[in-house]
Amino acid sequence: MTVTEDSWNWRGGRIREAFAQAADLTAELLADPAVAAAWDRPSALKHYSVRGLSGHLFWPELALPGLLAEPVPTEPVIPLREYYLERVIWLDADPDAPVSGRIRQGGEATAADGHAALHARVHEALVLLRTEVPKAPASRPVHIPSWGDWSLELDDLLVTRLMELVVHADDLACSVGLPTPDFPERVTAPVVELLARLAVRRHGVMDVVRGLARAERAPRSIAGI
Repeated sequence: MTVTEDSWNWRGGRIREAFAQAADLTAELLADPAVAAAWDRPSALKHYSVRGLSGHLFWPELALPGLLAEPVPTEPVIPLREYYLERVIWLDADPDAPVSGRIRQGGEATAADGHAALHARVHEALVLLRTEVPKAPASRPVHIPSWGDWSLELDDLLVTRLMELVVHADDLACSVGLPTPDFPERVTAPVVELLARLAVRRHGVMDVVRGLARAERAPRSIAGI
């Protein structure tokens, strides 16, 4: 199966609306007292505390207002397909791999000041993003230094965030015994499509087709991340 770059295009006003709604719903989950009560306990995600998972969940949203306020970066812009298929190393990393450990440490550092402080920072960042994201061009490059010497277009970055918010909101809810946020279809549809593409990357087309359509021939897993 040949996948063209255009088939990974979810840009446009709808992805921005979906991102804003997903971020708001996930922030409501973070604010729940059950999260504060479980702050220092292990989460449902291997090697993560609830605290570290919460920090990991929101650190890009905390960074994004500042990144958008900076001059346009000069690092080359790569397409979303290249980002997932060629650049990121965490997709295939074991939970005990060094890159996985660095990601967990980043989450812990983000949440180091406690639940109330993290929630206040997230709320402030989302207020800013409601103003700043609509003003920015879809093709505005965003460079996150810890990711590499390249940039993503803003709307492509929001697609990556949409997937992470939905996946990790479920992790956080399951960690503290709360229902997963009821994300609307405008949020979940691009996430499911992206996860399906990542599953094809890992397992091949027919295993994914069988996993979705043929229980009698389905592989054990078609997880894409």
